[in-house]
Amino acid sequence: MLYLTLFKTKSCYRLLKQISNILLLSLCLFFSSLASAQGNLLIFPKRVVFEGEKKSQIITLSNIGKDTATYSISFVQIRMNEDGRFENITTPDSGQLFADSFLRFYPHSVTLGPNESQSVKIQLTKTSGLKPGEYRSHLYFRALPKAMPLNVSGADSTSISVHLTAIFGITIASIIRVGESTAKVDISNLSFEKFEDSIPVIKMEFDRTGNMSVYGDVVVNYISPKGKATKVGEIQGFAVYTPNIIRRCKLELKNSEGVDYSTGELSVIYTTQPDAKSVLLAKQTLVLQSGTSGASAEKH
Repeated sequence: MLYLTLFKTKSCYRLLKQISNILLLSLCLFFSSLASAQGNLLIFPKRVVFEGEKKSQIITLSNIGKDTATYSISFVQIRMNEDGRFENITTPDSGQLFADSFLRFYPHSVTLGPNESQSVKIQLTKTSGLKPGEYRSHLYFRALPKAMPLNVSGADSTSISVHLTAIFGITIASIIRVGESTAKVDISNLSFEKFEDSIPVIKMEFDRTGNMSVYGDVVVNYISPKGKATKVGEIQGFAVYTPNIIRRCKLELKNSEGVDYSTGELSVIYTTQPDAKSVLLAKQTLVLQSGTSGASAEKH
């Protein structure tokens, strides 16, 4: 909670408005980036994909906090940058198709008590004229602030107070796929470094082609010179969305016992998630050498 108190003058009002806007924007950006980790809302599944004969899906919302919370639900449009960051947009990029015109959901808001859950149904609509390809929008679950009573305890009437409340939200991808997928992905430009001479980091580039996005889990295994494999890194739910053809990634690796990053190999494996039968999407190996690094690729 942040409070500002200023005297009632025109210049102070203007200054107050500027400061409030700056602080509110900063707080919203900060809490949006931490929403999935800091909020008390759990959403399952993490994304919804309509393909084949599937016409409706159920999303379950659960409040794991100690207070009652209300969430509004709406669609937003998002661009993924090459480094994986998201930006809200209103106009699709070249090759990007929005899904919200062909989806409906209800209810549009939910109120959940502590440890309560509720379902949200999302359905396809007006899809007879859809051309082949992938359509994507994101469902946005936004926490609504609680009403706060005015302070009438006899505070100085010559001053004003502003109460800023941080708001967080969570988005999940909602995707419609029409036609056969031609999507493929390769892993390229692997490199290894020690950040600040102590933290092992692998850099990777995922190169997508075809008409649809790719999504899955990334696992990095260290392979010793004797062939022993040790998992040293993992990313769950890693996507390369259309229309992007490249996503660059840095991953901090574990300093596990028996792992010597000056020799051996790093094997990077990208697969669909277990509920999708864990199909191999791409694989590449980086040969580690003291002082230098080289890469040899195995592509599938």
